[in-house]
Amino acid sequence: MIEHIVLVKFSHETTTEQKQELIRRTLRLKNIIPGIVDIQQGINFSSRSQGYDVGLTVRFKDRDSLENYGPHPAHQEIVSYLKNIGLEDSIIVDFEI
Repeated sequence: MIEHIVLVKFSHETTTEQKQELIRRTLRLKNIIPGIVDIQQGINFSSRSQGYDVGLTVRFKDRDSLENYGPHPAHQEIVSYLKNIGLEDSIIVDFEI
């Protein structure tokens, strides 16, 4: 299995409602994109986050599933939404478990 971790930093203009909408949209990907075993996402509450607002973990069946996830149209819609609501930075880590 593959664990995919994403931390997202937004502009100060990004609202809590926009972040919550991002989470709703992202969680639906489990039922749309093949190979997703589990997906979790939430708004950060830690003061140790270095300004990153939202955390995401996606567990994939295998590396092929991760490779197919990136260009999938449903994932690309999320990427577009992220940019529209003020994405400033992201950190992505992938590892095998």
